[in-house]
Amino acid sequence: MSTVDVPRELTGDAITRAVGEELRRTREARGWSRQQFAGLLPSGIAERSLLAYEHGLRQLTLLRLAELSWALDADAPTVFARGLQRARILLASLPLAVDLRALLQDERVKFRPLAQWARNSLNDHPDGIVEVEPAVVRHLASFIGCAQHELAGHLAQFVPSEGGGETRAPQRSSSPAMNFSTAS
Repeated sequence: MSTVDVPRELTGDAITRAVGEELRRTREARGWSRQQFAGLLPSGIAERSLLAYEHGLRQLTLLRLAELSWALDADAPTVFARGLQRARILLASLPLAVDLRALLQDERVKFRPLAQWARNSLNDHPDGIVEVEPAVVRHLASFIGCAQHELAGHLAQFVPSEGGGETRAPQRSSSPAMNFSTAS
């Protein structure tokens, strides 16, 4: 069995920092201090632990990411993907969140053909935010004549400014199924 070449940017530290930063952005977008946020968490995470997560000093478990995202009323996969997008990690395999209005302000000649696509996409996405799957990035890159990784890098710049992005409908309950008391 042969070994797999791991992309240079795919390190635990880089991912931990990227996701922690996205959690911080999302918390701040909600207008919450770290102390306020800690008070909402069912597992009683200390404010210092939140600081360590947000600064990428402590790795998040999947359970902890789920708990923090739930408390922020954000979708955990979206928090993860947005963090990677902002850090420019694994862009070719991520669905990219793109602010169409910001993209329309871009004046780079090479990417100008995207303007018509962005204007047309606003008809289906009046909020101005679209999620672009890797296959779509590949097709758009072929259309404008560049490599997929180049277009993915370009589109990644237009990540929506609001931390956390799409929110899900609140599904909080006092049911025992939402017990996040395990330590990480």
